[in-house]
Amino acid sequence: MTGNELREAYLQFFSEKKGHLRLPSFSLIPQDDPTLLLIGAGMAPLKPFFTGKMKPPRTRVTTSQRCVRTGDIENVGRTARHQTYFEMLGNFSFGDYFKGEAIPWAWEFLTEVIELPKDKLWVTVYPDDTEAIEIWKSQPGFPQDHIVKLDDNFWEIGPGPCGPDSEIYIDLGEERGCGSPTCGVGCDCDRYLEIWNLVFTQYDRTEDGQYKPLAHKNIDTGCGLERLVSVVQNKRTNFETDLLYPIIEYASKVSGVKYGEDAQKDISLKVIADHARSMAIMIMDGILPSNEGRGYVLRRILRRAIRHGRMLGIKDKFLEGAVDAVVEIYREASDFGELVAKQDYIKKVISIEEDRFAATLNQGMELLDGEIKELKAAGKKELPGAVGFRLYDTFGFPWELTEEILHENGIDLDKDGFEKAMEEQRSRARAARAANTRVAVPDLSGIDVTQLRQDPEAKEAKVVAIWKDGKLVDEIHDGEEAGIILDKTPFYAEGGGQVGDEGLLRSEFGRIQATNAKKLPDGTVYHISYVEEGQLKVGDTVTIEVDQTKKLASARNHTATHLLQAALKKVVGDQVNQAGSSVTPERLRFDFTNFEPVSVQQLADVEALVNEEILKGVDVEISHMSLDEAKKAGAMALFSEKYGDVVRVVKVPDFSMELCAGSHVKNVGQIGMFKIVSETGVASGVRRIEAVTGKAALDYMNAKAALLSQVAAALKSSEEEVPTALGKLLAEKKEMEKQLEEAAANRDKADAAKLLAAVSDFSGVPVVCGKAQAASMDELRAVADLTLSKLAGGLVVLACVNDDKVNLVVKASKEAVKKGIHAGKIIKEAAAVVGGGGGGRPDMAQAGGKKPEALPQAFEKAADIIKAQLG
Repeated sequence: MTGNELREAYLQFFSEKKGHLRLPSFSLIPQDDPTLLLIGAGMAPLKPFFTGKMKPPRTRVTTSQRCVRTGDIENVGRTARHQTYFEMLGNFSFGDYFKGEAIPWAWEFLTEVIELPKDKLWVTVYPDDTEAIEIWKSQPGFPQDHIVKLDDNFWEIGPGPCGPDSEIYIDLGEERGCGSPTCGVGCDCDRYLEIWNLVFTQYDRTEDGQYKPLAHKNIDTGCGLERLVSVVQNKRTNFETDLLYPIIEYASKVSGVKYGEDAQKDISLKVIADHARSMAIMIMDGILPSNEGRGYVLRRILRRAIRHGRMLGIKDKFLEGAVDAVVEIYREASDFGELVAKQDYIKKVISIEEDRFAATLNQGMELLDGEIKELKAAGKKELPGAVGFRLYDTFGFPWELTEEILHENGIDLDKDGFEKAMEEQRSRARAARAANTRVAVPDLSGIDVTQLRQDPEAKEAKVVAIWKDGKLVDEIHDGEEAGIILDKTPFYAEGGGQVGDEGLLRSEFGRIQATNAKKLPDGTVYHISYVEEGQLKVGDTVTIEVDQTKKLASARNHTATHLLQAALKKVVGDQVNQAGSSVTPERLRFDFTNFEPVSVQQLADVEALVNEEILKGVDVEISHMSLDEAKKAGAMALFSEKYGDVVRVVKVPDFSMELCAGSHVKNVGQIGMFKIVSETGVASGVRRIEAVTGKAALDYMNAKAALLSQVAAALKSSEEEVPTALGKLLAEKKEMEKQLEEAAANRDKADAAKLLAAVSDFSGVPVVCGKAQAASMDELRAVADLTLSKLAGGLVVLACVNDDKVNLVVKASKEAVKKGIHAGKIIKEAAAVVGGGGGGRPDMAQAGGKKPEALPQAFEKAADIIKAQLG
């Protein structure tokens, strides 16, 4: 069988013979799972189905899931099985079948479908899992002595579903072993190979490390495709299977290094094969090289492959050809059509990254080689962190790559020093972003600003200048932030409290996200940008896509801010003056002078006034005039703002007129709706109103309406009757609490009377030992107090069970304590029997436990301790 045929055989077996829904592999990028950077297990994308947060499309599912793990990346190429990318075959049950089906089906597939020899198969089980042991022993032809109990047979990977598991191994022969007389399943040598893991999911591990029982038992299995292929194809390592070896052949060809002749060079060939496959499939799934997150993982893998190419003597670019080899491997596989379709795109991304790294790799290696020689000559064993950081910052060396090269030379990296230098850089970057000043803009006096213009209709422009960290540069690459000037732009530049426009700039080889637009003192608009992929050069032509949805949302909020200020003056008074504002696509914020909170009624009046104006649907008038003319016309201006001789006046007829350079709607009716969401104080004499408009206001009101509808449904009333129904419910609750308190008191008395009817005598000490009907530890103590008060010179040992949890209380009279009774010691022993712990004073102690079924034995243990204490 080829690797592709084996994958298909597995999926067909479970979908066609065992009734599973066959799903395609999920992307390597986790969806709505902040706990994962990349998908690293077959069950990871299915966690919501296991936990019950989402209903699965069917209770039985089978997949071959793409996975990436880099925790042991330094072992790739050095062992037979370590890979960064691999496929995990899996069959899953969501509250459907359990061990009785999962184990026989695994045995059937291995021994009947792909015909592995039964006498070579071994299994491991969790020691307490007697059920799994018996099921394994009942399989046809199963060697009865091929079961090994291991304490670490418990599967989990971060928060989420987990449980005991059973692993299946195959004995590859004594010649693959280490020769040790104790060699067996679990040995680190290559003789016993794990090929399948059956996880019997019973728990959900929370973020804080608790294990909560799942409502339904589930099955999660993982069968490593590459490992199974190596067995079926009788290859000593995964790298020699048809899922990886064609890439090794390619690397061998371009390097001139024959595989199998030099163990050290074989490592590099295998690293290139593994990493080339990983990077191609990661890019297929939408991951691009960057300096953060999963993009950093990809960049690290890619640069590591380049470095191993150099170690083999490959001086030129070579990874594009490796991508071709990867595509050929998977061309006929049903789940990899996108790999074929994106072949050219993947090669382009890798080519750009290879160019970037190649430019600095030789310089970085020279620097590092020199440092290593100096350290060895001085007899030192650690590279200063500042040097490691320089390699990272200047030459693009991931610290892991530097560390790996150092380890090959018996030297360590000063990680603390490296982290200190990294944090200093982050602090500088944070300070620069926080300052948000224009001092980082370089000298642009050489640019003829008269040739630059703002054109609301512009769809295409030429890149005039690029700068990074205050220095003019000729080009920028993916992951880099920069300022960009275009010869014409439709972007609104930040000003007057309104954020600048956002959008995309696309060149032939790059996709750039413009996150804001700002204006220099001379009026030049520049774009704060981030290269999402590819590169951008001065002189490139870019197509421009302004985010029109966000632009219109900002315009709605800006015009609404003008209406809000006018309405506040009308309702609250002329003492209201603007003290600041922020206009974004999401909401508006308006700070104003006022020495007391705006009342609820005033806020309602302001909101009503603004919405009345919106409903009039009048056009917004924009004109330009001299500053004096504008002031004479009554236009409001900010004292802190500097205005030129000619100003822009934004007017809503008969309601508002302000000097403003921001973007606005053409007609106030476009605002749609205005809703105040908060009014707070921000400083002495300064208040703040936050509000939403348009779709955001509609969403806000719909959410409130939905909440009211839910409350009405819960109260079984109409929405109009909610206040009355709620008042009635609160009155009933108060009365019920009173009745419950009375009932609890009566029940305590009844329990005490009942318990007293079963008094035992221990060496002259009356003892009550039994179970009470208490709802909490407090109630249990109350029953104990009542009982002991009726038991002269006695001792009380009581327990209650709630939600499968046990509460225990021991109370002793002064007379009993004098005779040798110690409540704390009694409860310590009794609590251990019910799986808990506790303690206390000689006269009083309490404890908890989690095994209510063991209460009779706990009472027996308490009696034994009492007898021993009384002698």
